[in-house]
Amino acid sequence: MNLLGIFKGKPAEAPPEIEQAALRSDRFRLEREAEWQRLDTIVRQMESGRLRKVPDEELLELPALYRTAASSLSIARETSLDAATLAYLESLVQRAWFQVYGPQTGFIGWLRRFFGGGWSAAIREIWLDICIALAVMVAGTIVGWLLVARDTDWYYALVPTQFSDTRVPGATREALQATLSGVDHTGGLSIFSASLFSNNAGVAILAFALGFAFGIPSLMLLVHNTAVLGAMLWLFAQSGLLLEFSAWLSVHGTTELFAILLAGAAGLHIGRSMAFPGDRTIMAAAAQSGRRAAIVMLGVVLMMVVAAFLESFARQLVVATPARLAIGGGMLALWLSYFFLLRRPAGTAE
Repeated sequence: MNLLGIFKGKPAEAPPEIEQAALRSDRFRLEREAEWQRLDTIVRQMESGRLRKVPDEELLELPALYRTAASSLSIARETSLDAATLAYLESLVQRAWFQVYGPQTGFIGWLRRFFGGGWSAAIREIWLDICIALAVMVAGTIVGWLLVARDTDWYYALVPTQFSDTRVPGATREALQATLSGVDHTGGLSIFSASLFSNNAGVAILAFALGFAFGIPSLMLLVHNTAVLGAMLWLFAQSGLLLEFSAWLSVHGTTELFAILLAGAAGLHIGRSMAFPGDRTIMAAAAQSGRRAAIVMLGVVLMMVVAAFLESFARQLVVATPARLAIGGGMLALWLSYFFLLRRPAGTAE
C-alpha cells in the first residue's frame, strides 16, 4: 500500500498485478458479455412462464449459449477473475441449466402429459409383451376349466377359501345365484372396497415385481390367477349361470383383469429386455425398460382403484344382467379406446 500517498491526501495507486488482473477481467467480460446477456434474457422469459413467446430460433440457441456460459465460468474460476463476475456467471449457469436439463413442468403439467398420451404411449410400446401376457392368461383360464372339469378336487386346490363359501361343486343353482345378487344399501362397502383394492393391487404389483427373473415368474402368476377364473366359470356354467356370472364379473373384471394383464406385461417387458438386451448391457436394458414399465404401473394402480370402486358399489347396486354387461363392456371399450386410439400430440416429451 502507498502510505506516502495516503499521508499526502492522494489516492493510493494499485499494484501493477492488481491493475492487470482488473483489466483482464474487464476484457474477459466485454468479449463475452453480449452472449451472457442474451442467455439471461431467454432464461428470464422462460422463468416468467412466457415460453410460447420465445422465438424458436432463441430456443434452439439456448443449449449453445448455456455451454458458452458454462465454459466462461470454468475459465473465470481457473484465472481467478473478480468475485462479481464469478457470482454472476454461477447464478446464470445454474438458472440456464435448470431450463435446459431440469424438469419443465410441475405436477399439474405432469398429470396433463401422463393422461394426455404418456400412459397410453408407454402401453403401446410394450404391445408384444401384452400379447404374450394375454395369450398366457387365456391359456390359464382354459387350463383351470379343464382341470376342474376332469377332477373337482382341483377346484379346492385352485380357488381361494374366501370364494368357496357356497360357491363349490355340487351347490344348487339357487345358492350360486344368490351369490350374484346385489345389496340394498352401501353400508360397509367402502371398507370392503379398501380391502379389495389392497388384494388386487398386490397381485398386480407382484406380477410386475417378479419380472426381474426374465419374466417367467410373472407368467406363472398370471396362469395361476386365471386358472382360478377358469374354475369358477366352469362351476357357474354347470348350473346354467355362465352369462349371469360373466355379467357379474364384467362390472369390475374388465378393468381389474386388464390392469393385471398390463402389470404382468410390464414385468415381462423388463424380463425380456434383460434376457435379450441386444447391443446394450443388461443393466442399461433393464433401466430403459424399467422407466417405461414404471409409467405403465402408475396407471395400473389407478385402474385398480377404479376396479375396487366398481366391485364394491356398481356391482353390488346394479343387479340386472344387461346393465352389468353394459357397464363391463363400456369400461372395456373406454380402456381400449384410451390405450390404442389416443395418440400423444406431436412434440410431447416423455
